[in-house]
Amino acid sequence: MLIEARDLDVRIGKKTILKGINLQVEKGQILTVIGPNGSGKSTLLKTLIGSLPPAKGLIIRAPELSIGYVPQRLHIDVTLPITVKRFLQLPHKISAKRMQSAMADAGVPELMPQQLNSLSGGQLQRVLLARALLTNPNLLLLDEPTQGLDRKGTADFYRQLDHLRQTLNCAIVLVSHDLQVVMRQSEQVICLNGCICCQGKPEEVGNSDIFRALFGLEDDADTLALYRHHHHSQNSQGSSQNSQEVTRAR
Repeated sequence: MLIEARDLDVRIGKKTILKGINLQVEKGQILTVIGPNGSGKSTLLKTLIGSLPPAKGLIIRAPELSIGYVPQRLHIDVTLPITVKRFLQLPHKISAKRMQSAMADAGVPELMPQQLNSLSGGQLQRVLLARALLTNPNLLLLDEPTQGLDRKGTADFYRQLDHLRQTLNCAIVLVSHDLQVVMRQSEQVICLNGCICCQGKPEEVGNSDIFRALFGLEDDADTLALYRHHHHSQNSQGSSQNSQEVTRAR
């Protein structure tokens, strides 16, 4: 086990965003989080990385846990003259060898000298992925990383993620709004709407009445059948570790 949330509540101000969250992420696993807008998906990722404190419950991290995080979007000042190489070195200097390795793992080694503000949406997402890989993470958290990409760009990005999962043996927690991708790529799915409405293997979640109602699919059996048809399971390599680092609610 790499990371676990137990009975987790998260509040922003006086508003409870997440309540009673329980989840585990194992080595090599792909876990996808889905849910409508405002359901708390991004909040969950920010809590797991430690940028938001839990109001209740705890987060248990394995001693060897190293997290790489790809945010939903990065706002760049178009007038800012900064190369990809310089961006990767912020805020700390990184060796050229490490940067080249991360860019190669992200599939864009040729972009190192380019200006950040000249990149396409797909290229920028690959650079953000490379930045997340600089610390050799065994857990990657990605918040809707293909938002704004076309179908080919989305497919290419997910193929790269699957390649990374296999070569680096890292776990991936992915927030996605693309139901077809979820059913095709994931091993475990969590359907979130302030709390965990349903979870399990993609087919189990796809057959859930709660899932169908939440996404307006009650009468769309053909669509769900298509998702099930395209789904293929992937072997995960899970191992239990004694977890020593615990983040408790304040």
